[in-house]
Amino acid sequence: MFANLINYFNRQPRIGTLSTASKDGQVDAACFGSPMMVDEKTVVMAVRKNRTFANLQENPNAVFMIMEPGKTGPEWKGVRVYLKMSAIETSGAKLDTMRARLAKILGEEQAKTFHAAITFEIQNVRPIVDLGQGWEKSI
Repeated sequence: MFANLINYFNRQPRIGTLSTASKDGQVDAACFGSPMMVDEKTVVMAVRKNRTFANLQENPNAVFMIMEPGKTGPEWKGVRVYLKMSAIETSGAKLDTMRARLAKILGEEQAKTFHAAITFEIQNVRPIVDLGQGWEKSI
């Protein structure tokens, strides 16, 4: 099951929405292209010092959603990946590696603006449109 998810999740170009909430329930949704699945249970991403970063420090739960439109609801493709943050690194090799990868896409100056590398554990995966099918049918 997860082998297909890794290929789908890491396919480029793609952009998705990361949804987070503060400890008092204030929600945020932001577009991200940086999240990468590194294995069947782990996602890493780079973030700037922004609302997403602040929310994750207060509440480690998030959802990353990738959508591809179809003509009708059942024809939409995508996944909702439920995540729990396991680490925030504001310096070190992981952040340096992510900045180097982002520099190839965004340029050196933009890559330097990323403040942290975040590691998540995958908690659950659901299709974008849940009609009682397994997620494999929606990819």
